[in-house]
Amino acid sequence: MKLSLTHFEATILFALVISVVLGIVTKKTDKERLYYGLYCFGCFMGTIFGLAWLMKLGHG
Repeated sequence: MKLSLTHFEATILFALVISVVLGIVTKKTDKERLYYGLYCFGCFMGTIFGLAWLMKLGHG
């Protein structure tokens, strides 16, 4: 079985995995882990879309 992801899907998967790991290793309670993981995921998504728009504007 071959896994074929688009660039966008791979980026979302990367953001999700890294957010989960950061939430687990940096906070002490489950509530803090959840909120921090969601915060990190939101920051990743904002950065992804922001950079995508900059690339689109730069390429015309």
